Amino acid sequence: MRVKTLIAGVVCAAGLLAQDAALFPRLGYFREHFTSPKTRVELQPPVRFEDFILDGKLELSLRSYLELVLANNTDIAIQRLSLETPRNAILRAFGTFDPVFTSSFNASRQKSASTSVLQGATLLSSLSQRLNTGYQQTLDSGTQFTMNLNGTKDSSNDAFRTFNPALNATMQFGFSQPLLRNRGAYVTRLPISVARSQLRRSEYDLRDQLMRLITTAETVYWDVVDARENLKVQQDYLKLSDVALKRAQRELELGAISPLEIYRPQQQYANAEIAVSRFEYQLAQREDALRRQMGADLLPAIRKLPIVLTETVSPMLDSRPYDQEALVEKALATRPDLRAQLQTLDIDELQIKQATNNLRPDLSLTANYSAAGRGGTYYERANVFGQSQLVRVVPGGLGDAMDQLFGFTLPTYSFGLTLRLPLRDRARHADLADALVRKKTDSLRARNLEQQIRLDVLNAINQVEAAKAGVQLARVALDFAQKQVEAEQKRYDLGVTIMYFVLQAQTELAQAQSELVRNSI
Repeated sequence: MRVKTLIAGVVCAAGLLAQDAALFPRLGYFREHFTSPKTRVELQPPVRFEDFILDGKLELSLRSYLELVLANNTDIAIQRLSLETPRNAILRAFGTFDPVFTSSFNASRQKSASTSVLQGATLLSSLSQRLNTGYQQTLDSGTQFTMNLNGTKDSSNDAFRTFNPALNATMQFGFSQPLLRNRGAYVTRLPISVARSQLRRSEYDLRDQLMRLITTAETVYWDVVDARENLKVQQDYLKLSDVALKRAQRELELGAISPLEIYRPQQQYANAEIAVSRFEYQLAQREDALRRQMGADLLPAIRKLPIVLTETVSPMLDSRPYDQEALVEKALATRPDLRAQLQTLDIDELQIKQATNNLRPDLSLTANYSAAGRGGTYYERANVFGQSQLVRVVPGGLGDAMDQLFGFTLPTYSFGLTLRLPLRDRARHADLADALVRKKTDSLRARNLEQQIRLDVLNAINQVEAAKAGVQLARVALDFAQKQVEAEQKRYDLGVTIMYFVLQAQTELAQAQSELVRNSI
């Protein structure tokens, strides 16, 4: 239960990098768009080892070891980052509704030779300046909203111009509302729903990967215990072999045995030394693997400390039978790999709705409204086509154009319907068919996974029961091996047997001890 709580904490704390984009003109907006991101990666050192150091040794129970694994394991740290990509996908899906502001300014000067008296100057010179601004946004309902505000300033040496410079301003509002395809908030937010479902599936995948990594780490822990206990068995066997060899050498010196009888004790002692050396190196290798699992190899001061594992080998055997169906139901309800597969079905359903939406005809209602305004310095002339005379000059400027613009004295309205009707849409039909096939395939995969989970649980129960029986039988075999050694030793002391049978009984005792360790682990 403690490990499950730690896994849940790791999953909840994994999403720390994805953040919402800042809105203009806040300070964060300029920080995001005009400063370079920090690309330097600072890796934090492993933590919490000081809590488990006692008398210059690293003393670890299974629980404390797994806590260090969850805090410091590099593979787990990599898996934590796997949630960032689907989190960023949600942020990306919201980008459809982000507003966009556009602006442009253009100025051009033109001089040209006149070819007609109506052009008002021998050498015609004109200056044109244009400012265009626009705002565009897509709403949840699928409505595309646009607003434009444009202004122009034209000046020329044309004697016939009434306004010079002439200022014109226009303002336009427009929208396009889908009536069939892409209509409604549910459809427009489908990419967001898909991204969120993919995030939930990634969270289940992360839980599954964490459980697998913890299982691997726990196996490494018990591998160290196995090597440690087997080393003890071999050391005890070496002591027995040493006692037997010394006794045989003493008997040889006293002439009680033939010189040919000394080779067997010597061989057994040499084999015991080899076994002790092999298990010492094996224990060192497995301890190095243990240090890597919890990140102790990254700290020079920690990786040199001796490791003491406090878990005992002898298991507590429970004779109560397992309720197979209850355990299977619990596994089906909690296995993250199955929940991830079921989440995939939710994604398939959303993609089917998206493909169905794309099959609909594209019918849109469009509407536009615009207003205009004119301003500038007004030149009133008499007898324009004869001897032109300037009557008066009326000052004006941008304010006149704005008054007319926002007074809505020169409006323009327009409405329309746009229909795009594919007479045959094979590509969209194929997309929908693919989406249906994916859902059926994923449903079968979910069923297959449920069957595999049931089989995994039943196999695990059988393995536990077999291990229980193996431990009990190994204990009985060890008891008989111990009695056999004692019996052969007494018979040898009485002179009714030879050293060969004593040594053979000692070898069988060491094998029985190793078998008990193996079944217990």
